[in-house]
Amino acid sequence: MALLTFHGAIRQVTGSCYLLETRDGARVLLECGMHQGLRDQEALNGSPFPFDPATLDAVVVSHAHLDHSGLLPKLASAGYSKPIYATEATSELLELLLQDSAHIQEKDAEWENRWRARQGKPAIKPLYTSVETDKALKLRVPVPYGKTLQIAKGIEITFHNAGHILGSAIVEIVIHEHGLSRRLVFSGDLGNACTPLMQDPTYLEDADLVMLESTYGDRDHRCSQATEDELLAILQQAQTDGGNVLIPSFSVGRTQDLLFTLGRFYHQGKLPQQAVFLDSPMAIRANAIYSRFRDQFDEADRAEIQRTGADTLEKWLPVLRCTLSPEESMAINRFKSGVIIIAGSGMCTGGRIVHHFKHNLWRNECHVVFPGFQARGTLGRRIVDGEENVRVLHQRIAVKAKIHTLGGFSAHAGQNQLLDWASHFSKRPELYLVHGELEKTQALQQALKERFNWDAIIPEQGEQIAF
Repeated sequence: MALLTFHGAIRQVTGSCYLLETRDGARVLLECGMHQGLRDQEALNGSPFPFDPATLDAVVVSHAHLDHSGLLPKLASAGYSKPIYATEATSELLELLLQDSAHIQEKDAEWENRWRARQGKPAIKPLYTSVETDKALKLRVPVPYGKTLQIAKGIEITFHNAGHILGSAIVEIVIHEHGLSRRLVFSGDLGNACTPLMQDPTYLEDADLVMLESTYGDRDHRCSQATEDELLAILQQAQTDGGNVLIPSFSVGRTQDLLFTLGRFYHQGKLPQQAVFLDSPMAIRANAIYSRFRDQFDEADRAEIQRTGADTLEKWLPVLRCTLSPEESMAINRFKSGVIIIAGSGMCTGGRIVHHFKHNLWRNECHVVFPGFQARGTLGRRIVDGEENVRVLHQRIAVKAKIHTLGGFSAHAGQNQLLDWASHFSKRPELYLVHGELEKTQALQQALKERFNWDAIIPEQGEQIAF
C-alpha cells in the first residue's frame, strides 16, 4: 500500500503540502505551498522540509497561488532537481508569482538587515532568491488538461479543470504496484461556479481516497447576480458620498473576475466611476496570460467579451488605467473621489494597497470592498473583523471608511458546491478534509455526515496514512 503524509494546509488554509510514497520506492510531492497569515505560521517557511527534497521523483502543483507553490524555489535550493508538473497556464503563472515572491523575499531581507546592522546583529538571508527561483522554474513540465502522464515508477497523473483560477487543476493520481491500482483524487482549490470567466469544476466519479479542500466549508456564497447588484450599489453609494472605492485583490484570479464584472457594468452604462486603476504590476502581467488562454474561459463570458470586439480585459474595460511604475501609483492619490483602485495584496499583507489605505482608510466617504477570504493574522482580516484602528506602514490609521465583504466573488466553492462535487463519486471513497480553518472543516464534516451519512476525516499535521 502507498503512504500519504499530510505536511501542510492541515486545519489551516495555507502551506499546502502532501507526500506520497509507494512500496516500490517512488516519492511524489503534491504541492509545495508557502505559509501565510500569522507570524508564527509564516515562520514555518524558514524551517527545514520534513523530508529530503533530493530523494523526490516528482512534484505536482495544482495551481499557481503561493499557498500551493510558494516554496518551490526553496525546494530546488535544498536539492530537488526533478520535474515540476503543472498545467500549461499554471506553468506560465508560476513564473509570474514566484519571481515576484523572490523579489519580496530579497527586499524584506534587505530592509531587515539595515535594521539589524544598526543593532549590531548579524545579517539574515532571504527565504530564497531570484537565482534559486530561476532554478526551480527550469524544472517546469507543462501538462494539458486530460492528458495522463507517468511521473514516477507506477504513478500516473491526470489534470482536470478545477475552475478556481486560470490553469487550476483537480489532480487525479493512479498508483500501480504489485498488480493492484489505487486512485487518489486531490480537489486542489475548487472554483465557485458563481464567479465569472472560469469554467465549472470537473466532476469525477472514481476514487479510493479523496482529499477535499474546505476553505468555505461552513457557508455558501451569494449567487452571481446578487453579488453584482451589491457591488453596483456600493459603487453608486461611493460616488454619491464623494469618495473612492478601494479593492484589495489577489493579482491572479480575483482581479480578472473584477475587471470582467466592471466591464459588464461599463457596457451596460451603469459604471458610475470615471476611472478604474489597476495598481498591480503582477496583475497587469497576469492579464496578458489570461488573454493568451482565453479559450479556457467560460463559453458565455468569452462570447460576451468577443461581441464588443475586445480580445483583452483592458479593451473590455475602456476606462481601465494600468499603473506599472511607483510614480504612476503615487499619482493615483491625487484623486480624492470618483475612482476605483484595485491593488494587491489580496489580504493586505503588503503591496500597493496599503499605501492607498494610508490615503483613504480614515476617510468616511471612502469605501473598501473585500472580494474574498481574509486569513487570520492579516491586516485584511483585522479590518473585516471590525478593528477601529489598524497599523499601516508603521502608522496607526483610524478605520472610518465603509467596509464591505463580497463573498460571491470568492474563487472558492461554497459548502453546497463542495458537497455537490463530492457526491458525484460513484462509490464512497475515504475522504480527508484539508485546506481549511478547523471550524470550517468541522462544519463541512458535519454537513457530509448529515447529508450523506459520510464520515469524513480531518487529519492531523504530520499524520501518515496507508491506502
